[in-house]
Amino acid sequence: MLTKKAIYGLKAVLYLSQKLSAQEAVLISDIASHEHIPKKFLESILLELKKKGVLHSKKGKGGGYTLANAADRITVGEIMRALDGPLAPVSCVSESAYRRCDECVDEHRCGIRIVMKDVRDAMSNILDNVTLADVQKKIANCHAAPLTYSI
Repeated sequence: MLTKKAIYGLKAVLYLSQKLSAQEAVLISDIASHEHIPKKFLESILLELKKKGVLHSKKGKGGGYTLANAADRITVGEIMRALDGPLAPVSCVSESAYRRCDECVDEHRCGIRIVMKDVRDAMSNILDNVTLADVQKKIANCHAAPLTYSI
């Protein structure tokens, strides 16, 4: 299940990706108001995304947040990992934070590990291949056709 932090972070970067064509920095208060996100929580989320290289910020007049890369170069998986860490449902199948399970007797024959690796691979395959631009296209087409999947 997605945490509130990841949900709010995704909503914020999707909002910024809408504003990308205007090449304008967006104020935290504007994002918070438009996306119904608590401002203080959003501040910490955006700061974390900035530290991870997903966002840029500018202070002063005309300041605010922008995407660090084009919307077609930022994936949903990148945002989720930046905010919530590895996608793996259990640590023994994580590619970036592997840790053997304490109770595991035979890791290579563990049924739970085998299934959870498939889950991790399927999630990664989708989330690492869907960009913010892809989501924006799906939103634009949402009125024309029923949604095939959502995030």
